[in-house]
Amino acid sequence: MAKRKIGVWLIGAWGGVATTVVVGIAALRKGLTDTNGLVSELPPFAGLDLVGWDELVVGGHEIRETTYSAEAQVLLEKSHVFSAGALAAIASQLAKFDKNIRPGTLINVGPTIDSLAGPAAARTRKESAAQAVNRLAKDITEFKAREKLERVIVVNVSSTEPPPPDEIRNWNWGQIQKSLQTKGASPLPASTLYAIAAMQSGCPFVNFTPSIGSDIPGLDELARQQQVVHVGRDGKTGETLMKAVLAPMFAARNLKVMSWVGHNIFGNLDGKVLDDPVNKANKVKSKDHLLTEILGYKPQSLVSIEYIESMGDWKTAWDHIHFQGFLGTPMVLQFIWQGCDSLLAAPLVIDLIRLTEREARRGKFGVMSHLGSFFKSPMGTNEPAFAYQFQQLVQWAEAVANE
Repeated sequence: MAKRKIGVWLIGAWGGVATTVVVGIAALRKGLTDTNGLVSELPPFAGLDLVGWDELVVGGHEIRETTYSAEAQVLLEKSHVFSAGALAAIASQLAKFDKNIRPGTLINVGPTIDSLAGPAAARTRKESAAQAVNRLAKDITEFKAREKLERVIVVNVSSTEPPPPDEIRNWNWGQIQKSLQTKGASPLPASTLYAIAAMQSGCPFVNFTPSIGSDIPGLDELARQQQVVHVGRDGKTGETLMKAVLAPMFAARNLKVMSWVGHNIFGNLDGKVLDDPVNKANKVKSKDHLLTEILGYKPQSLVSIEYIESMGDWKTAWDHIHFQGFLGTPMVLQFIWQGCDSLLAAPLVIDLIRLTEREARRGKFGVMSHLGSFFKSPMGTNEPAFAYQFQQLVQWAEAVANE
């Protein structure tokens, strides 16, 4: 079978998650690692003819100025992930991917993210939202043409932006277009501008962040017009994954959860951005809505996220669950989840790239609701429990394999 050539366009291309995705793809190509953590390598997905590691070409948008090797070295030195030998073996491949990175947009990203901008991104500050969309789309289409790619999957793995104005959350495509064409500043956030650029370029869009992205009715209209698939929001990697597994247990055993407190600490760049209360608001909301949806009532809950620089990419979550059992007896479950944030997220991003490409190859368009198990706030589904979400994914895989 002739090799496919599929593009991966990463928003936040030199961030920790994106760097780990690219290191992972390059390491998998050379057989330097196994496939632990990759859902798409489980038996239910074996018959789907998913895109291979050596068929992927990486590019992206980024507001900082660095390189994959430099960022991987930071993760190695500060968080003790990767190996120096593996990074040396894939250095030439990382350098090739560096050449495909272009300046992102700073529109409505908030002052904390804006402060990270390098000279190239800073030069775009005066462009309008419409100009930004045109430039971003041009970068993607040029990448596709230059690399002779069959299709490009656009994935947002950038830092969490501030919540957008409530007014835009229900906008249709006509209202979005009007906002883009207005001479004044548009309230549309950067994540949505990236989504528009992707869709107008005929590319699927995956939003792995809590930012709103394509989670607006008008963007689903655009996706259907352009006949592309899209999905999001906020990758489910650690503490919230545990909530999605444990909360159904309490519901099924009729144990009343009185309170659930989760305290999160980590020290990577994403943690630094989330140290800004405005940016943090988006993340906390995404992490906190799950319990009410699963339990059917709202226990007292608290989610805290704190930036502790010394932790590096290692995120620690401590959860205290106070619940009531038979005869009104109060009981407690506590757990500690410690994982390397980028190493938990990256394999899921690779899974989403492969599964999205497969759905696009089928000629489908609109929201990919079967991918809900990957997200804290999944689009297109009201099912919050992880086990049922994963069952939906397996059923999708069976249907595709039988076609």
